Amino acid sequence: MNPTDRGRKLLEKCALFSSLDEKARRDIAAYAKRRSFTTGESICRLGDHGDSMMAVVVGTVRISLPTARGKEVILADLRPGELFGEIALLDGKPRSANVTALTNCELMVLERRDLLPFLERNPAACMKLMEMLCARIRRSDERMADIAFFNLPVRLAKTLLNYEPDVRAGMKLSLSQSELAEMAGGTREKVNRCLREWQRQGIVELKNRWTIIRSPEALRELLEST
Repeated sequence: MNPTDRGRKLLEKCALFSSLDEKARRDIAAYAKRRSFTTGESICRLGDHGDSMMAVVVGTVRISLPTARGKEVILADLRPGELFGEIALLDGKPRSANVTALTNCELMVLERRDLLPFLERNPAACMKLMEMLCARIRRSDERMADIAFFNLPVRLAKTLLNYEPDVRAGMKLSLSQSELAEMAGGTREKVNRCLREWQRQGIVELKNRWTIIRSPEALRELLEST
């Protein structure tokens, strides 16, 4: 398989390009550049010049923001098929967050000078990108509303239920309690107390640094009671 065909196959995993016809995918794949990152490697930093958008093909990347106290707020963990960098690419301004490889990753990079003309020629892709941006804005608004109106147990339950697309009993999450605190908008100490209480109730199990969800139904009931 030549590089263009491989690039096209990889981009088919991305929601933005999966609905395009064969020719359009081949055209955009010809511009895409493949890049690999190892676990923990910085992909881009807040304030960096933003001249490209990236699609996750293999692995998981973390989007975060630094706080004044030197910690980070975790905004999202993105998996294969998801995009990042589109805001800076569209408005030409600096990056709005830090992006780090949470695992070994393979990305497809699309430069601004190539993607903007492509979007102009392909209104379906342009509309899909707008949908994805709107969904991201909605998630951001929802996160701010959660922090403003809901207590930590509710926010933590929502974090556990939303981290994986299909949460089921027995599912293991490798997130540390510090990471859960950064996602739920709390402190590690309060997250620890909440998880310990849930463990006593049989809702979760804490074992060898794993958080094992034993009763997703109980977490859902907590959300429904708010």
